[in-house]
This record gives sequence, structure tokens and C-alpha cells, in this order.
Amino acid sequence: MGSRALVLPKTWRRGISSRVESLLQSILPWKAAVVGLWLASFFLLERLLPAAPPLVAEDSGPPWRRVLRNAALWAINSGLSPLIVIPVSIWAAGQGLGWRPPWWSGWAGLALDLLLLDFLIYWWHRANHVVPFLWRFHEVHHLDRTLDTTTAVRFHFGEVLLSAGARAVVIVVFAIPVTSVLVFEALVLMASVFHHSNLRLPAGLERALSRLVITPGIHWVHHHKVRRDTDSNYGTILSIWDPLFGSRSTTRRDLAMPIGVEGRREQPLPQLLLRPFGRTRPEADKPL
Repeated sequence: MGSRALVLPKTWRRGISSRVESLLQSILPWKAAVVGLWLASFFLLERLLPAAPPLVAEDSGPPWRRVLRNAALWAINSGLSPLIVIPVSIWAAGQGLGWRPPWWSGWAGLALDLLLLDFLIYWWHRANHVVPFLWRFHEVHHLDRTLDTTTAVRFHFGEVLLSAGARAVVIVVFAIPVTSVLVFEALVLMASVFHHSNLRLPAGLERALSRLVITPGIHWVHHHKVRRDTDSNYGTILSIWDPLFGSRSTTRRDLAMPIGVEGRREQPLPQLLLRPFGRTRPEADKPL
């Protein structure tokens, strides 16, 4: 997204200095460019070196239709980002409680912020699986019947808005600077693209990376169409949280394992958008 797309309402500008506004206008285009290039690169690489062949599922339609469906969900959320998500985060950064000690600043402060935010997003992701109301929205992400980079940007707009609200509370409580928020958001998007990707990695490289970060092999199990595995492996960037809090699945990735939600079918785009707000039709959700 370009810097011109960011328009802050006057009432939201309170507490935000002109220096911060100038910083945002310079950082946001770079963030969009880096993340966009990362996404495009993995989209191409996973088609040149796929770990698993594309699944042609009865309820997903041909691969191009699935990609368009995921792209449409991404387009909706991309439109919401400069209108709501970014302004909410910026506003929250200007309302911080101001209790942070002086040592919690600079590069060390940024590193601590990133660690804290990754820890909290682990619990937010876990809550999306445990709290029925949140799962109604997050389920749209999991209904995808295969995994690739487009799954990383496939989210219901309701989940995006709820996440923005939860993130705003965290920003206010911990007085997190807007720079830390933007860096973390970029890292989350890049990590999500990586661990959702269908890129074939050398076994040794993936094993080494998995000691520190979430890899495709770890996250693939999270999308297994078996609920006990779906409700595991919640990490986003660092791979330490699941072992630490007992949510790491013992299941090993099998490229032939079914992907999706147990007892649920993929849906066309209009049904995906309406799904969290209404009752599910039983005939649409018979197990495959």
C-alpha cells in the first residue's frame, strides 16, 4: 500500500507527533514493497519446487479458482488495512500508558517488543481455536483444502478487525511504539507466507530452522483435517511457545494428509463471507 492510502481521522491524531506521522509515511511503502516481493517470490518458488502436488478437491474446484477465492479475501482485507487496521494501531500507539522504563527503548527495546508480541499472538491464535465466537471467523482460514502462500493471506475480514482490536489493547497496555508494531506486522506476514508455503525445503535445512522458527513442516500439521492437530502448533514466528506451553503436536507432517476442517467443506466466496454470521447448513458440512 502506498503512503497516500493512509488517512488518519483528526480525532485519532491526538498523541501522534508530526515526527511519527512522517516516519509512517516513509516506512509504510517500504513495508508493503518488502512483503509484496516476499509473497510473490514464494508464490513463484513453490510452483517451481512444490513439496506436494496441488490438490484438486471436489469442494475446492480447480486450483485457479481456489487462488482467486483466497486473493479476493486478501483484497478485502487489504482495503480495510489503510482504512481501519493501521489507523487503529497508530491511534493505540498514541494512547500508551507511558509506564515503560527508559531502558526499554532502542534496538534492545525493539527486540523485546517483538518477543512480547510474538508471545501474545501465540495466545491470541490459541484463543481463536478455543473460543467458539472467535473460531467462527478463524475457521474460514482453515477451510482451505490445500496449503500454499495464498492461504497465508486468506482470512475473514471479521477476524482481521477483531485482531486489530485485540492488538490495540496490547499496544496501549504495554505502550508499544508504532515502529515496533509495523516491524512486527511485516515479520508476521513474512513468517506466515513462509510457513504456509508449499515450497520444498531440504530436510536438514528445515530441521535446523524449526529449532528457532515455525516452518512449513510444523504448520502443515496445524492444518491437518483432524481436530486434535488443528488445535495445536499455534506459533507464528518463534517455535519455542508450543513446546513451552504443551501445544506442540506429536504428529509428523505427511504430504498426503488431508487439509481443512474436520467435518466441514470448503465454501464459495459469498458463503465464506457470511458463514460466521449465520447457522451452517447441515448439508454443506457433511464430512467428505
